[in-house]
Amino acid sequence: MLAAEVFTKLDVELKPDPSRTVIRPFTFGYPPAFDRKPTRAEDVVRRVMSLDEPMRDRMLQLLQEAMQKRHRNVHGVFLRRFEEVKADVGITVEAERDRLLIGAYFSQEYAFESAALFNPSIVTLPDEKTDDDNVRFLVSLRGVGEGHVSSVTFRTGAWDGSTGLVIDPPSEQGVPPRVDSNDDGWVRMMADDSEDVSETVIFPVLPSQRQGVEDLRLVRFTDHDGVESVIGTYTAFDGSAARSELLRGIDERSFEMRALTGTFASYKGMALFPRRIDGRFAMLGRQDNVNVWLLYSDDLYNWDEGMRIMGPKYPWEFVQIGNCGSPIEIDEGWLVFTHGVGMVRGYCVGACLLDKDNPAKVLARTPSPLLFPSAEQRGGYVPNVTYSCGALLHKRRILLPYAVGDEYSAFTTGSVDDLLSVMERVA
Repeated sequence: MLAAEVFTKLDVELKPDPSRTVIRPFTFGYPPAFDRKPTRAEDVVRRVMSLDEPMRDRMLQLLQEAMQKRHRNVHGVFLRRFEEVKADVGITVEAERDRLLIGAYFSQEYAFESAALFNPSIVTLPDEKTDDDNVRFLVSLRGVGEGHVSSVTFRTGAWDGSTGLVIDPPSEQGVPPRVDSNDDGWVRMMADDSEDVSETVIFPVLPSQRQGVEDLRLVRFTDHDGVESVIGTYTAFDGSAARSELLRGIDERSFEMRALTGTFASYKGMALFPRRIDGRFAMLGRQDNVNVWLLYSDDLYNWDEGMRIMGPKYPWEFVQIGNCGSPIEIDEGWLVFTHGVGMVRGYCVGACLLDKDNPAKVLARTPSPLLFPSAEQRGGYVPNVTYSCGALLHKRRILLPYAVGDEYSAFTTGSVDDLLSVMERVA
């Protein structure tokens, strides 16, 4: 069997939808050379409050007629936004109508997946039980909208372990998170109005994420006490620097996030093992932008210990290699999907097998890519890219969601045995 024959592409595709929007904060100020008092925010509020009462009534009516058709609880969203900016408006605002109007001026409707919907990751949820026929799952996707800003959005679905795959239709709603900071270093995001996980949008809320929350790699993690949880690592990008941050799911409407610390945390593409290794947390990363590294931590948050375990070997990965999501535990070891970058900055997907007891030891790897850009996939938001942030195992079958051209997402399935048969043993 050839490597390219291991997987069978399914008909299901997830494509960007510019009609799906979310209300997010909007801020504005004068350029530094023109900075003055009153501030630009104060000027805008003064203009609003200078309008007569009938005009403000009419403006609120028009606002509600437009926004209530596309968003749930816009009343609460705009009032919360007013509370966030009221210290900056320069005056006391008593009437609820005026608070709503001012909240709207400091908000924007954002099409979070208008340009791209890609780099998917997939997990089963702890409260979802698998059976012999079907498994329910959660897919996270990177959505790109105006200004090339990245957010995280979700889908749910069911897979029969073969070629039967169903993705639940996403809601037309997009729900913005309410943000609270905790004293223990976590920032909690609560999408209280979300009635379906597809409505929950994680967009940049911290300075470290100003330009994007990118490439969430989800894993269903089981700790040594048997407690299961969904944890993800993602790249926070502020426009100039990238760092790794951690996300954990409280439920499908609440998430907590915090920055990782340590020597190896200021890099992209870290992926957590689904359990501890010899009592310690472990991750894979690409700390030097070329090779796969194995990292260890005693507390999950600080990462100061790491070693290079695998470098480019085959032509399709001569520029760099890295993980395509968290390792998957099988009888033979740790199955890891990898990406390789070769000619014309082409991204392909391969795989390797790590020793179960000592994952620093590489047992086997695919000499040829399993998935690669094809003539049918020409172009895209970023051409020549095939990429994934995680796969799902059900019995001895794999469901691998992957991105095409950094634009949309597709799905493919295959067997573990076929995959292992095309690997080359490492001496």
